[in-house]
Amino acid sequence: MLPINSSLRAALAVAKEASLADFVVEWAGGPILSIRKGLNRATGSENLPGIGRHTLRHTAAVHMAKGEGPMSQIAEYLGHSSRANTKTTYAR
Repeated sequence: MLPINSSLRAALAVAKEASLADFVVEWAGGPILSIRKGLNRATGSENLPGIGRHTLRHTAAVHMAKGEGPMSQIAEYLGHSSRANTKTTYAR
């Protein structure tokens, strides 16, 4: 299970009302087939110059650690086999 806050829950409810399909993330009523491709396009745009997938992933992990989320859970989200490595990298 992925924990979410009330702001995200509200945003998802609004998005669901406007959706064209039964997908959480969609484009023109169909599922997104490649998150990687979409992120590459989004981060390659003028909106996020110089920011790539790794930067977004790192930022999300730092915010989770700042929020005092359990290191074991953060490590699992990131696909790390060791929470010690996650703690060393993201909990500063």
